[in-house]
Amino acid sequence: MAGALTAFGFGFFYFVGAIPAGVAAHAPLWIAGLAAWLGYSAGGLVILVAGVPIRAWITRKLKINSRPDPSKFFWRIWHRFGLWGLALVAPISVGPQVTAILALAMGEPPRKIQLAISLGIIPWLLLSGYLTSLGFNIFK
Repeated sequence: MAGALTAFGFGFFYFVGAIPAGVAAHAPLWIAGLAAWLGYSAGGLVILVAGVPIRAWITRKLKINSRPDPSKFFWRIWHRFGLWGLALVAPISVGPQVTAILALAMGEPPRKIQLAISLGIIPWLLLSGYLTSLGFNIFK
């Protein structure tokens, strides 16, 4: 149980370390992966459900500019690949919360954002699970 909660908590804020942390806390790999996915998806959902005040506070706190700036990496991703491209790079960069804020600022509907966040993590989830299992098997 502690391993699943660890993976969930890491997934909510920092996906890259979620599965290894869950497995290190004695969760089976598939439970750590599922908990990390749920935590990551919940991270975006909180922003989408919380409403305008919390989005405004996070935008101000993280200094997120909603005006397109072609010199910024995320704006180039957005213009070339749209929401799905942003959702694919988010797990290893800004995370679900900032992704939700950026997508909302670009006028995407919340349901589509949540779907993209939840599905965009899957390739990284599989890769992280594989590398975690490989790493733990090497040390056994």
